Amino acid sequence: MLILLAIVLLFVLPAPWDLVGFVVALVLGVGELFLWNRTVRGRRRVVGAETLIGTRAEVIEPCRPNGRVRLGAETWDAACEHGASVGDVVEIVGRRGLRLLVSRVPARSPTAVTLTE
Repeated sequence: MLILLAIVLLFVLPAPWDLVGFVVALVLGVGELFLWNRTVRGRRRVVGAETLIGTRAEVIEPCRPNGRVRLGAETWDAACEHGASVGDVVEIVGRRGLRLLVSRVPARSPTAVTLTE
């Protein structure tokens, strides 16, 4: 982006300042690219079904032990060791191939409300 700004400054600014603006914007642009490259170079790419571990999904076909779950707009084959019914919320704990390994999340018990007068 700064490199484009350098080219624009070359044509817009008056005589001595066009070169100054061009050089400054060009140096900043190259510096930005260098720093961005150093920042991104060491990062590990996180892609695939591993990124789903720890998220929650809804069961759409009973998992006894195999079924299907909905995660956002996607449906996945799933396996649940202890079983889960349609509508249960499960947490993804692993994967085997393209099948997600899930465990049922215990339903929240209704809390007792005490009224004080």
